[in-house]
Amino acid sequence: MSSGNGNTETQVETTAAKAVVPKQKKLKPARQQVKPGDVDKETAPQTGKEYNIWYNKWAGGDREDNYSNKTKSQTRCNIKKDAGLTRANTTGMRYCCLFFSRGCCPYGWECEYLHSLPDPERALPDSSKDCFARDKFSDYRDDMGGVGTFTRQNRTLYVGRIKETGAGAETEEVVRRHFKEWGEIEHIRILQYRSVAFVTYVSEHHAQFAKEAMACQSLDNDEILNVRWATEDPNPTSKVAEKRRLEEIGQAAIRARMDPRVVDAMQAVRALEEGRDYHSDEGFADGDVEVELDGPEGKRRRIEGPETEEPVVMEEPPEPQEPVPAGPQGLLSAETLESLRHFAGLRRYNGGVSVNTPAAPAAAQRPVAGLGLGDYGSDDED
Repeated sequence: MSSGNGNTETQVETTAAKAVVPKQKKLKPARQQVKPGDVDKETAPQTGKEYNIWYNKWAGGDREDNYSNKTKSQTRCNIKKDAGLTRANTTGMRYCCLFFSRGCCPYGWECEYLHSLPDPERALPDSSKDCFARDKFSDYRDDMGGVGTFTRQNRTLYVGRIKETGAGAETEEVVRRHFKEWGEIEHIRILQYRSVAFVTYVSEHHAQFAKEAMACQSLDNDEILNVRWATEDPNPTSKVAEKRRLEEIGQAAIRARMDPRVVDAMQAVRALEEGRDYHSDEGFADGDVEVELDGPEGKRRRIEGPETEEPVVMEEPPEPQEPVPAGPQGLLSAETLESLRHFAGLRRYNGGVSVNTPAAPAAAQRPVAGLGLGDYGSDDED
């Protein structure tokens, strides 16, 4: 009976252990969004003599953003169903597939680009390219379309042609529900009765992906959205906040590449030079900063301040005394004699080592009698 009970307990423990272990979700290969030939590619009707590849329209024809020339996209990306592993996950490619964002990539797991949202934590190899490896330009297009510029970090999208069916809060909820699929949203601003919304993402890469994913798409009312880059916010408060955000990002990037011990040591030395208390992240006490240096024996340098603070007595500076004019001391001045005394002291301090000092000149001899001006008899009269 005891063996039977033991086997039962073992089975119960094994079953409990299996139940506790979480089930890890395996990454699946990316699926083909469309099959070759499923998407009908319609060419724009020729309305001019030259085709402008910069603005994607015929020169002299209708504008690209004219509502009559806008047709709804035939495909749309679904991150939950379409995202998966591709060849880029093994080759180290960090750029996303442009056709995957539009929902029309026919290659699936054989694609050479990523079929997933861009990772904002991983920096792209080239900052002059967007998340789809397209080259940025020095300035925006006149219609704020296209890839964008490398001179400014833009995280805000202009979304036009929204059909409003309720208050501003309802429209914001609809826009957020459709755009949050492409990344974390920082805030949304709705211009009520103007069918316009401004969507700001936390990451610029997510804004680039969302611009392509939502171009010519619909929300809830079968409209055709006009998605473009937003111009710079003229609000001074927003400009200051954006400048501060970029500075913090730059400081964090520099700090991440530096040894934290070196940064801590530099801050401690600067605090001591400025005469203030320093509080490090490791909980060092005031006036007692411990810095760990790299070395074979792992020596530690300890910079200690005074244990007790003594009151500082401000002494009045001594009153300047007027120098007493020295009397006549022959041909040598008082400064020369003082210098000679200093060299003689150095000679005695060095233990009798000879110091090449200029010999004091002999005292001035008195004129010999008979050679003075008064004894010169050339001017004497008989």
